[in-house]
Amino acid sequence: MKEDRISALQNHLRKNGRASIEELCSLFSISKNTIRRDIKELEKQNYIKKVYGGVILNDTKTTEPFESREVKNKDEKQEIGSLASNLVEDGDIIYIDSGTTTMCMIPHLAARKNLTIITNNLHVITSSLPFSNLNIICTGGTFLRRTNSFIGIEAVNSLKQYNISKSFVATTGLSIEKGLTNSSSFEYDIKRYVSENSEQIIVLADNTKFDRVSLMTYYDLKSIQVLVTNKEPDATYKKFFNDYNIKLVIP
Repeated sequence: MKEDRISALQNHLRKNGRASIEELCSLFSISKNTIRRDIKELEKQNYIKKVYGGVILNDTKTTEPFESREVKNKDEKQEIGSLASNLVEDGDIIYIDSGTTTMCMIPHLAARKNLTIITNNLHVITSSLPFSNLNIICTGGTFLRRTNSFIGIEAVNSLKQYNISKSFVATTGLSIEKGLTNSSSFEYDIKRYVSENSEQIIVLADNTKFDRVSLMTYYDLKSIQVLVTNKEPDATYKKFFNDYNIKLVIP
C-alpha cells in the first residue's frame, strides 16, 4: 500500500507541480504523520522539495538549464526582443520576466526616457548596466541558478508595491487548450501574480512554443493582450487571437 501511495503521490505532483499537506491528506485519506513520512522518502530521491505548507516537484527534473536554452533559436529570440521593445513607451513602468527571450529586449530600449523596469531576471539587470536611462528595480528573493531568476514569496510580495503598466512574459509553451505553461514550478507564483496584476500582458514566444504544453499552466491564453512571435501562426491560432481581440506582432 505504501508503494502504491507513493507512486500515486508522484503522479499527482507530475500533473500538478505542487500540493499542500492538507490536500494530500484528504486525497489519500491518511494522517499528516503518514504523508510526512512519504514526503521524506521522496525528498531522499530528490523528487520533491518541501515548501511552507506543502511540497513542489523538484525543478531540476523539468527545467532545461538557462545556458542551453540561451543558445537555442538565438536569432529568433533577438528578433522577438526587438519587436517587443517597440511596444514600450517613454514613462512606462514595465515588468520583464525571466527567460532567454525577454532579456533580448534590453539593447533596444536604450533610447527610452524615464523608463522603469521591474524584473526578476538576472540577465536583464546586468544587460541594463550600460544604459543609465533605464531605472531598474529587482524583485529580490531567492536566486534560482537553473533559470537565472529570483523567486519565492519575497519576490511576489515586492511586486505588490508597484503599478505595472505592461508585463513582458516568457513561456515554455502555449496552447489554446492549456494556455501559457512553464516548466519551472518554482517560478509559477511570480508568473501568475504578474499576469493577474498588470494592465497589459505581452507574451514573447518563438514559433517552437506553439502547441507545446509544459508542467504548469500559469495563465489563460485568451486573457493576454499581445503575442509577439517570429512567424505567422496557423489559421486556428489566428482565428483564436481575432476572436479574443489579441494583437499579434510578427516581423
